[in-house]
This record gives sequence, structure tokens and C-alpha cells, in this order.
Amino acid sequence: MKSITYTITDELGIHARPAGLLVKLAGGFQSKITISKEGKEADAKRIMALMGLSATKGTVITVEIEGPDEADAAKAVEDFLKANL
Repeated sequence: MKSITYTITDELGIHARPAGLLVKLAGGFQSKITISKEGKEADAKRIMALMGLSATKGTVITVEIEGPDEADAAKAVEDFLKANL
């Protein structure tokens, strides 16, 4: 299992546009990708779950990736977070 900790820097946090892009990215991997914030968890392949986290600027999120392509997924998700959130 791979784990990434990231602090949201986007002024709007995880909102519709980046959430949709993240769901599309996560859907391209076989691995299970879970994002958590303060005890709440969301499947990164479900947009409503991501939006439900209410992750705003300054929020620390943890991404856990487990599966056959977890190394590639972890790199892609980390790059996405740095570029978009």
C-alpha cells in the first residue's frame, strides 16, 4: 500500500472541476484509491464522495492506494494534487 499526505493549497479546495478530473484519473487505475480527511473517507472514483469531504484550503488529506498498479497510481495522483489542488 502507498500513502500520500497532502495539504490543499487551492483557494476553493476540492471543488467540482478538480474533483471530476481526479475521478477520471483514479478510474484509469485498478488500485483502490481512498482519500481521507479528519476521519472521513472517500473513494476517489466517486465524485460525490470527494465533494462530501468538504476539503478546503489548508486541509490535510491522506491518500491511500492499494492494488496491482499502486506505484503508478500514487505517482499520478501525487502529480495531480500538486498541479491542481
